[in-house]
Amino acid sequence: MSEPQAVLVVGEALIDIVQPQDAESTEHVGGSPANVAVGVAALGHRTMLATFIGRDERGERIADYLGEREVSLVDGSQDAEHTSTATAKLDEEGGATYDFELQWEVPAVDLTPFGHVHTGSIAATLQPGASDVFSLMSSAREHATVSYDPNARPTIMGSAHDARGTIEERIGRSDVVKASAEDIEWLYEGAAATEVARLWGRLGPPLVIITDGRRGALVHHTPTDSQTWVDAPSISVVDTVGAGDSFMGGLISGLLDARMLGSVEARTRLVEATAEALTAAVQRGISSAAYTVARKGAASPTRADLDIPVAAEGDGG
Repeated sequence: MSEPQAVLVVGEALIDIVQPQDAESTEHVGGSPANVAVGVAALGHRTMLATFIGRDERGERIADYLGEREVSLVDGSQDAEHTSTATAKLDEEGGATYDFELQWEVPAVDLTPFGHVHTGSIAATLQPGASDVFSLMSSAREHATVSYDPNARPTIMGSAHDARGTIEERIGRSDVVKASAEDIEWLYEGAAATEVARLWGRLGPPLVIITDGRRGALVHHTPTDSQTWVDAPSISVVDTVGAGDSFMGGLISGLLDARMLGSVEARTRLVEATAEALTAAVQRGISSAAYTVARKGAASPTRADLDIPVAAEGDGG
């Protein structure tokens, strides 16, 4: 019996207004979940996005951008009064800090066609949509796998104390969780990433990944309580916009190809996975992020860019 193939991403799509220190601002299509959807689609997996944008000029630009990249919108995704924006202010090293103007609700979606569901960032914590995201994650688990990226945004999510319970609740509905070292420091000030990964693993997900920029990523496999470090390559960074999202897209793609995401049966394979198999998927995430940070904006690599063979039919792609 073939497994469900399509990927559903749930969350914000918006316009990133990028403000470099010594140049004029520019506008790009962004939003963490939208970036992940584009990244997964670029790597050859059928992908839909449930989001909330307007039918204004910026919203139409987002819809066109996604369509050109073979990401389909769930019906109702264009019913917002206006399209949200995020202003990214770049520091001297290309790092970004964000200010947001947001509107977020979850369109009704039939989960039946989807073998994997990804969500995270603002959409999973900003009400009124956040409660619907949690319900959707819970329902999806009956037949699909679920991934989650907290992608902490303190200016939107409030205090770490307030956000922590919400984030941990969503971790408990996930099979794969990816967070950055910055997320961990904000949520659990002074705590070791290794211990936070174990804590999150006890909440439910078989796989927890904590990325640390140029250093690489910590891989925690809950069923075996094993932790592995995967190094990142040394590259010249242009900017970090979309780097974590590109990593997430590559990770999802690698796990789909390995049939460790995409169905209830895939969840069992994830639980039983070897360190070597997990490392290979994480390396795809790292390679995707490396491709992105070497270019302006949230550029997403294709399989050809990463020298990855085209996924065979039925391989979760």
